[in-house]
Amino acid sequence: MAEIFSLEYPQSLGVFDKYADAQKAVDFLSDKEFPVQNVLIVGTELRQVERVTGRLTWGRVLSAGAGSGAGFGLFVGLLLSLFADGSSVAVTILGGVLLGVVFGIVSGALGYAATRGQRDFSSVQKVVATKYEVLVEHKFLADGTALLATMPGRAANPFA
Repeated sequence: MAEIFSLEYPQSLGVFDKYADAQKAVDFLSDKEFPVQNVLIVGTELRQVERVTGRLTWGRVLSAGAGSGAGFGLFVGLLLSLFADGSSVAVTILGGVLLGVVFGIVSGALGYAATRGQRDFSSVQKVVATKYEVLVEHKFLADGTALLATMPGRAANPFA
């Protein structure tokens, strides 16, 4: 699988600020019947971005734990109800949900208490590239460079 993401002696056809521009360049090459199976678009200059989504309080932590625990408990309860007789199906499902809620609250509380106020906010993280480089196998560099020089709206120098 790793071999699909590698090229033999890769060379740069250009560096783009936006992924859409790199994609447009490869699409242009494809339209000109360039062997694009020898091309990689590589995100470079990676940044980790963290978006703060809210403040964490004991109430939010415990309610989130209860909610996720209830969902998991419902799933377990439904699985166990497959093996229960007809009269105890509802009790089995309800028991699973209740145990899930308790487990979710306890695990959420323990996790939040372990941070000791060091991280009183919730967030999501993402790694993003700030540049996109179009690479090609060395034997196709000259043809790719010549084709990209004819791309409308693109400078004659592919590195511009």
